[in-house]
Amino acid sequence: MNGSNQSGNPEFLLIGLSEIPEQQHILFWAFLSMYLVTVVGNVLIILAIGSDSHLHTPMYFFLANLSITDLFFVTNTIPKMLVNLQSQNKAISYAGCLTQLYFLVSLVALDNLILAVMAYDRYMAICRPLHYTTAMNPKLCILLLILCWTLSILYGLIHTLLMTRVKFCGSQKIYYIFCEMYVLLRLACSNTQVNHIALIATGCFIFLTPLGFMIMSYVWIVRAILGISSASNKYKAFSTCASHLAVVSLFYGTLCMVYLQPLHTYSMKDSVATVMYAVVTPMVNPFIYSLRNKDMHGALGRLLKKPFQKLT
Repeated sequence: MNGSNQSGNPEFLLIGLSEIPEQQHILFWAFLSMYLVTVVGNVLIILAIGSDSHLHTPMYFFLANLSITDLFFVTNTIPKMLVNLQSQNKAISYAGCLTQLYFLVSLVALDNLILAVMAYDRYMAICRPLHYTTAMNPKLCILLLILCWTLSILYGLIHTLLMTRVKFCGSQKIYYIFCEMYVLLRLACSNTQVNHIALIATGCFIFLTPLGFMIMSYVWIVRAILGISSASNKYKAFSTCASHLAVVSLFYGTLCMVYLQPLHTYSMKDSVATVMYAVVTPMVNPFIYSLRNKDMHGALGRLLKKPFQKLT
């Protein structure tokens, strides 16, 4: 195997979390189970929202798109990892690795931007209820979603194109379940300063700016909720935000575990944290949004009853 991309066709080895056959067998069934749960959970959320007219609101429109993003996200990484766990050949081509990297980076950014838009939706619903219907009209919702997609696509393109400038040498074993940005930069034997500068600059814009916006939104939301005199109305207002807050906390918490550290300290132990945001977060999001949501409960119940009603 050539150790440099100067040949134009190098390969990487996606070792994953373990090289021990017994552990690989356990990991295969564990990740297959999580993948199936993720797919079923997110598909049910999408179908429930699409089939129930009561859920045709901005909040559920963005939730459906978040579920679509999570489906793409896990499908970009887990199937290849499952194949590797069952195969002796763990190679992934240079083009395949960059393709996986592009979708990974783009979809993480898209997840983040949709969460920011959902925070704005909750802000308008609680802090500006009289203007909510006119402000969060269908045209604006679609424009916000297009903006999220555009920014995430550009973000992914920037980092993928910059990665094509990087040359690799030495060991090309990737002890991760996918081609991850930090891992590839650690394998580089060429100057990666431009990549680091781009990561910091674009990361601040794509991640820190939306995070700051979400924090400010919830400061105003909490102030508005505290101003509500009725305890039941306070609980109702808070419950509409609780699920979103839980997802945001899980998303940023797992990202911080991986990326808020110097590149040279990035090691194999961080693969567990990477699994958290790449596999566990998309899996639990549908449960977080459905467990405390009566409207979603009702929509899922009606959706699941339809096949049985047709049989009777």
